[in-house]
Amino acid sequence: MSGTDLVLLVVVVVLVIAAAILAVAETAVTRMTRSRASSLVDQHPRRGPMVRRIVDNLERDLNAVYLAVNIVQTVQAALVGVLAARLFGPIGVAVGIVLNVVVLFTLAEAAPKTWALQHTDRAALLTAPIVEGIGRLMRWPARALIGVANVVLPGKGLKKGPFVTEEEIIALAEEAAEASVIEESERELIASIIDFGDTVVREVMVPRPDVVAVSRDTTVSETVTVAIDAGLTRLPVYGTGPDDVVGVVNVRTAFKAERDGAGATSVTSVASEPYFVPETKPVRDLLAEMRSRRTHLAIVVDEYGGNAGLVTLEDLLEELVGEIDDEFDRADEPLHVLPGGDVLVVGSFNLGDLNERLDVALPEGDWDTVGGLVFSHLGRVPVVGDSVELDGVRLVVERIDGRRVTRVRVVAPPSVDEDAEPAAED
Repeated sequence: MSGTDLVLLVVVVVLVIAAAILAVAETAVTRMTRSRASSLVDQHPRRGPMVRRIVDNLERDLNAVYLAVNIVQTVQAALVGVLAARLFGPIGVAVGIVLNVVVLFTLAEAAPKTWALQHTDRAALLTAPIVEGIGRLMRWPARALIGVANVVLPGKGLKKGPFVTEEEIIALAEEAAEASVIEESERELIASIIDFGDTVVREVMVPRPDVVAVSRDTTVSETVTVAIDAGLTRLPVYGTGPDDVVGVVNVRTAFKAERDGAGATSVTSVASEPYFVPETKPVRDLLAEMRSRRTHLAIVVDEYGGNAGLVTLEDLLEELVGEIDDEFDRADEPLHVLPGGDVLVVGSFNLGDLNERLDVALPEGDWDTVGGLVFSHLGRVPVVGDSVELDGVRLVVERIDGRRVTRVRVVAPPSVDEDAEPAAED
């Protein structure tokens, strides 16, 4: 081996090492999230901020890393071909290709990237200075080449994430729960958080027929009695009728007023201004607004401006963490599994939740509840014994309160959520 060959060999080895380092950097950058980068800032004050800057400027730095990887691999492959041809003659090119593929794939691709996947935080911290340096050095060449690419393939390039769909996240969570990597409760919380973004107020509100309210002519003492009997801490106050909500009374304020001798005065003297929201408002936006306004109750209005019901902060939180029961909540379960396999549900049970719990596909439309589905498909006010059959599932009206469907029997669903407790039929 001549001196030239020795120099070429050293350069090839250096380039293989560089390719391995760049593979680690590329994997660490693409796997790092903003939340993880923010936590590294506190844990590693020196290099953590570098990682955060890289994540915040991902397009710039990642494109520079990609360009550096291509340059290193191309030059390394060319030099291996030249060195193999000088050492082995005519068959040197074939030998060089085989060696290059094996060495590059094993030492500069598979092994480094596997290690970076297993130690993402450490890999990001180790390679952060290199990535920032490449980002500054290769910024303009990378932009120039991207500009050429945009001429060939017009467009604005990749958008800023997310690069994983909601369905993929839910599927990953289900796989993790099946493998006991996470608890079932954690899987349910992940699904609830994702569903939370698609839920509107109408789906979680207390409908107007179920709302306990008092008129403006009610005294403070009478309001306190109503609140104690209902086990509620806040009550709407209406004026000329249920659609005319003029205030919301906090029972704690009413208690104080009664103690101070104002029990005979009108409840409007202790009521606050009502907070109105449309029934189509996303619950994620409402939660943020209620927190900023420091209010616990909002009056829901329909498209005609009428009173559709009310929604509380507790209703919104229950969409994330499940039912929150206190000593005033009724112990009745909204869903009962009967010994024969049928299921009893309250008429106000959310249809999407029922489909998930029973693994059925009852149609969803302008209605949000089981009772609404029955109403829509009957086309009239139901009576006890009416039934609707949809997709092999029969819904039988079991109980009526005025014109409201209060209980429905779901006949022979394909399967039932294992968390539902069997209950005796009443």
